[in-house]
Amino acid sequence: MQYDFSAFDAKAKDIFEWLQTEYTSIRAGRATPQLLDGVRVSAYGAQSAMNQVASVTAEEARTLRVSVWDASLVKAVEKALIEADLGVSVVVDGNGMRVSFPELSSERREQLLKLAKSKLEEARISIRGLRDDENKKIIPELPGEDDQRRAKEVLQKKVDDSNAKLASLFELKEKEMSI
Repeated sequence: MQYDFSAFDAKAKDIFEWLQTEYTSIRAGRATPQLLDGVRVSAYGAQSAMNQVASVTAEEARTLRVSVWDASLVKAVEKALIEADLGVSVVVDGNGMRVSFPELSSERREQLLKLAKSKLEEARISIRGLRDDENKKIIPELPGEDDQRRAKEVLQKKVDDSNAKLASLFELKEKEMSI
């Protein structure tokens, strides 16, 4: 009898995509618009994501251009960028604002590497949790001990493959940060 691992595969894929998204928000050598995705702006009486009140584009390697759609929100966006404590300088000009990222120091690079490692560990913990959940489902669904053992072996191989994919994603980020 076969066990259906499609739910595990889908959740493992979601975890991989989550880690990819988290790594895009960790700045390495270049400034990317995704770095400001986590900044929340107080607009119209509610907290809004940066991409809901402005467009963010890369102007240069270490500079982003923030074009606020509603001129009345320029001060709120500037305040949100300063309060986000990203270590950036914000300059307001006629067309919006420039967000300049300083050159990464070796200490900051180490901090970002530690952050990337902690995100990797969070993803691994999630994969282990998925494995534990699936193991609990295997026992009642498969009647024979041999079928259960085979299914658990297949599951462990899927866990190992998922962890290898997560590790390769971390290695790419690590190389990107060392440049």
